[in-house]
Amino acid sequence: MAEADAARPGGDLRKYLRPEVLVKLRRLDLIARLVVEGFVTGLHRSPFHGFSVEFAEYREYSPGDEIKHVDWKVFGRTDRYYVKVYEEETNLQAFIVLDKSASMEFRSHLAPASKLTYGSWVAASLAYMLLGQRDSVGLVTYDNAVRDFLPASQHPGHLKVLIKQLDAMEPGADSSMGEVLHGLAERVRRKGLFIIISDLLDDPEAIVHALRHLRYRRHEVILFHTLDPAELTFPYRDMLKLVDLEGGQEEIVDPAAIRASYLEEMRGFIDRIRMGCRTNRADYVQLDTSRPLGMALTRYLATRSEVKLR
Repeated sequence: MAEADAARPGGDLRKYLRPEVLVKLRRLDLIARLVVEGFVTGLHRSPFHGFSVEFAEYREYSPGDEIKHVDWKVFGRTDRYYVKVYEEETNLQAFIVLDKSASMEFRSHLAPASKLTYGSWVAASLAYMLLGQRDSVGLVTYDNAVRDFLPASQHPGHLKVLIKQLDAMEPGADSSMGEVLHGLAERVRRKGLFIIISDLLDDPEAIVHALRHLRYRRHEVILFHTLDPAELTFPYRDMLKLVDLEGGQEEIVDPAAIRASYLEEMRGFIDRIRMGCRTNRADYVQLDTSRPLGMALTRYLATRSEVKLR
């Protein structure tokens, strides 16, 4: 499939968003545009722009105030009408934090792309959308330390710089996600949005503690848990050699003997992360690298947009 064919306007863009098709494309900017124009821009309201709307104070109701801002709980306690007053920041600063550790290079026979490639598609697509909203976007890549730190910018040419950084990225060493996020919480002082893309193959308690630190600094957090379908289903039947991509250890195992325990451990791990996100008011989104990217992003972003409208 030629890139020109994929970019041709007027067709059904959704057919180009399947992972097995996207992996044939070489340009991240083209992939990002296909994803965003094919799905995300159809949302009735931006799910990100002006996200930082915080309660400031109460004041007494005045004629002309919108009824939806009346706090009825306060009315029930005081028998007087008060409205909520908000402070709104119109410009969002977002940082996309992409895990480039060795485990992200894993790709089973069930997926057309590695977790790192899929994560790069997610990063490029969200950057394309955010910059299209005139929001500021930065990029962080890490393994056991921050490897790239591209400051947030809303300049029209910033997308090319960001995508060039993604294109040049290579898998790194083992992951120290907790330490990296703690460092970012201290480094980025202005309140903003952290979009984290990772397989989370690290200590779950350390991850949750770092999320708490980001939330303490008043950052909003979205965690895209990016997994290969084989990690979710363990479909193997024959004797298997497992290789720790980050530690290098190898082990021969009988899949039938360990499948049940593996799946139980994986479910428990996901539940701990999901619960940690819920406790810290961070969004948890699971991504399967064999699934169409556009549909996965749109489902989440539409839900996020609906929540904002309530």
